[in-house]
Amino acid sequence: MLSRIKSILNSQSYEVFVKPYQLNIVGLRSENTNANSFDDEIHVFYRTPIGNWNYHSYKATTDPGTFWLNNPSYPQGTAILAQGQYKDAYAIGQHRGKYTAFIQVKPVTVIRDYDRDAVLDFNNGNLQTGSFGINIHRAESVGTTKSIDRYSAGCQVFQNADDFKQFMDLCETHKSLHGNTFTYTLIDFRAVRRVTWKRVIAASAAAAAITLGFIISDLYND
Repeated sequence: MLSRIKSILNSQSYEVFVKPYQLNIVGLRSENTNANSFDDEIHVFYRTPIGNWNYHSYKATTDPGTFWLNNPSYPQGTAILAQGQYKDAYAIGQHRGKYTAFIQVKPVTVIRDYDRDAVLDFNNGNLQTGSFGINIHRAESVGTTKSIDRYSAGCQVFQNADDFKQFMDLCETHKSLHGNTFTYTLIDFRAVRRVTWKRVIAASAAAAAITLGFIISDLYND
């Protein structure tokens, strides 16, 4: 999975950070358009001082829950973070003044889901760029949360409290070495599948070419 994610980032000309303990934080959005389930993932990877890659994957949501889709706090609709790389857009801070998390410090782009139903509108909403409090935080303070509900109005939310704690520990290490600025990149599983299919097609084409070369060689030798 790590090699595929890096391939997607490179194909989009997104930056991959290579300094020791400098975090690459990547959200992977699933194809599911039904809201309220933790069916996405947040992947974190970084180089160690000897050049190896360490890699972590966490269950999360990159989408708002049904409560906020049905009851948007903005008249234009509930925010869904748009795919993209948001450089230096996050810092360690206080989520709503309650606990330490990732807070948005630079503009991001969101899709406004305006029709007030439980279906996520990735293609039909209006795009807006600005500061909307699209933070990265956890759901319940302990254990694993079953449903998103009110925990996300567009934020990126970890399902498991222990996963979030491990993530924040990694972030503190990054902060001590590289400062309190973090880049978050959001892609979707369809992009992962496209890279996979391209690799399969390329490998199949290469195998076919090699086979054809042997056949032609045999014909000439005969």
